[in-house]
Amino acid sequence: MQPRNMSMSGVVDLAAVKAAQEAKAKAEQTRAETARQGGAGAVSPADLVIDVDEAGFERDVLQRSAEVPVVIDFWAEWCQPCKQLSPVLERLAVEYGGRFLLAKIDVDANQMLMQQFGIQGIPAVFAVVAGQALPLFQGAAGEEQIRQTLDQLVQVAEQRFGLTGLTVDPDAEPGGAPEHEVPAGPYDALLESAVQALDAGDLGGAVQAYKNVLSDDPGNTEAKLGLAQAELLQRVQDMDPQRVRKDAAEKPGDADAQIAAADLDLVGGHVEDAFARLIDTVRRTVGDDRDAVRRRLLELFEVVGPEDPRVVGARRALARALF
Repeated sequence: MQPRNMSMSGVVDLAAVKAAQEAKAKAEQTRAETARQGGAGAVSPADLVIDVDEAGFERDVLQRSAEVPVVIDFWAEWCQPCKQLSPVLERLAVEYGGRFLLAKIDVDANQMLMQQFGIQGIPAVFAVVAGQALPLFQGAAGEEQIRQTLDQLVQVAEQRFGLTGLTVDPDAEPGGAPEHEVPAGPYDALLESAVQALDAGDLGGAVQAYKNVLSDDPGNTEAKLGLAQAELLQRVQDMDPQRVRKDAAEKPGDADAQIAAADLDLVGGHVEDAFARLIDTVRRTVGDDRDAVRRRLLELFEVVGPEDPRVVGARRALARALF
């Protein structure tokens, strides 16, 4: 399950990575802050299903998706399959106890949102996690399939974004959950300067900003991931793709040629190709060349993210190639 509409074919999207890391950090900070204030505010079961329109989409879907996965049910009054699907989703929203929020959007009244999501027919179900859209399924679906999809969504949201959902209290008044201010983290200004540098095309400035964070906090997840991606973009910005591809094709055992081609593979969205190229090169090389290829592969693992199943599979393949 991968986010939709991410630049560079969904791989090297620093804005999306920042959104994911901010969502994770916000969830952790919110839990700490609300615990300090005496516990998190609870929502009522009625708050788990909401009607959303274009005016409230930013607030009710995008902003809420930083704290809980938001499942969107695109429906219409005339749509008979919608009348079968929507009650199932509403029941499951309550049954899942706050692990996701269900947002219902009437496509007749919200044509712009329908167009923005590229919906060709209804019912259509999407999710938004940390501001990123994930297509779930279109058309009527059986409850077992829906449950499997929701289970996967909840797992991705928790493992990759740190979103553990909402606390539900059957006795809570609808709409009565308090809002808590999230304190700013100690490195927010430095991380923001890194993003601003990226937006301005200053890759060197972004790299230095991330290194400044890591010099004080070597375990900072956002800085480590941001640095890996900024350094990748910095490496490829002056490459001649045609020449790099030609060298790699003509020199299958040349470590430098294959490393450069793998960087281009990843930036172009060809994750499996990048990993396979370097694993094959590990098998062909020895000594310092082999170690250089291995190190670059580990760096690319950081770019994609350790929880990505493609990284998990490639780690196993690398181990077999090495041993």
